[in-house]
Amino acid sequence: MDGGIEAQLVEDTASGETTLPDYLVNTYRWAYLTPASLLLLDNPVVLTAILWGNLPRLVRTACEEFEPGQRVLQAACAYGNLSPELAARLGPRGKLEVIDVAPLQVAHVQRKLSDFPHARARIADATAPGGGIFDAVCCFFLLHEIPDPEKSAVVEALLAAVEPGGKVVFVDYHRARRWNPLRAPMSLVFRWLEPFAYGLVDKQIPDFASPEARSQFIWSKQTYFGGLYQKVIAVRIGDAAIVGEAAPA
Repeated sequence: MDGGIEAQLVEDTASGETTLPDYLVNTYRWAYLTPASLLLLDNPVVLTAILWGNLPRLVRTACEEFEPGQRVLQAACAYGNLSPELAARLGPRGKLEVIDVAPLQVAHVQRKLSDFPHARARIADATAPGGGIFDAVCCFFLLHEIPDPEKSAVVEALLAAVEPGGKVVFVDYHRARRWNPLRAPMSLVFRWLEPFAYGLVDKQIPDFASPEARSQFIWSKQTYFGGLYQKVIAVRIGDAAIVGEAAPA
């Protein structure tokens, strides 16, 4: 990795100009906060293996929820091709804002978006995303990496970031079906590497919102790969069409 913007942002972080959450530093430094982690983990072969071959499907099912010309917030950087695919989906008349608390990740995704002038990345916490009101929000594999209190804060903030008729799309882990042979191995993965994922096993994503916020949205859920993954859609009650309950896949 060269000495460009990544190096500058890492220097800013080290100098204290950026404050990272303790849970991120203590639990996920190895995955997100070093240049070596970018080289190791932002690899399509590695990512596809981590998601048991489901990365293309999950990226596709997330992106299909958005329309050309929309103004969309992506609530955290993600390894893989989600951001470029989403930017391409929105097209030049749309706008994509990607936020993350880690400067290294922001710099990295900005490079991925260099071919999309209508997309940008900036440093922000998903609990306070800023940027005004959006047509839609994409939250892709963020919730399982943050403690439950932060899950609630993020869900509340993202719901507040869309206008009437707008939607928030969550794609993340889910409680695997009892018959799924990966249920036991994934429990070990969560215990060793993803300790905050249990929140998504024990609770439904809408339950992380307050009753008042939850009541302002129409919710639907679809599961994938024997229940190991989920897509939850929250549409703010307004002029948009109501989304119904989707059948499990």
